[in-house]
Amino acid sequence: MQFQLAQSIEVLASTPAVLDALLRNKSEAWLHCRKSPEAFSPIDVLGHLMLADETDWLPRVRTILEGGHTPFPPFDRFDFQRLIANKSIETLLDDFATLRSQSLQTLTSLQITEAQLDLPGTHPQFGPVTLRHLLATWAVHDLNHLQQIVQTMSNEYREAVGPWQAYLSILH
Repeated sequence: MQFQLAQSIEVLASTPAVLDALLRNKSEAWLHCRKSPEAFSPIDVLGHLMLADETDWLPRVRTILEGGHTPFPPFDRFDFQRLIANKSIETLLDDFATLRSQSLQTLTSLQITEAQLDLPGTHPQFGPVTLRHLLATWAVHDLNHLQQIVQTMSNEYREAVGPWQAYLSILH
């Protein structure tokens, strides 16, 4: 599949509802489970996605559209704690839905053309990238973290499923 901005927006727009279906009304055990001590929990992933919408994706889009001469500032993937501290999952899900809606309204308002998708930017680690790379990555980043949440939650019942583990590819 070739990158199409409209198709990426379809994914980005659906992420809040998917997260809502997965996490709303879940117990603390589900929200804070981890595959390992250093891994993200489902609530951490939500905070990370919120942080990226707030500080990463659109600022980088703007940098590229403004000429892309300035390298992107590094993104601290772990600086989400301030966003999730002392908030209920319901509040976080509602906040993310609002934030994502605003992000997509802003993205759409930029009226990015096919030619602009090839404009360059500079990633602090990868070097030269294009706006197309960045926007495709935003959509796949969401899908990657949705998979991460589902795998993390599934892992909680790894032993409980007994012999069916052999047929549950998510546990492998």
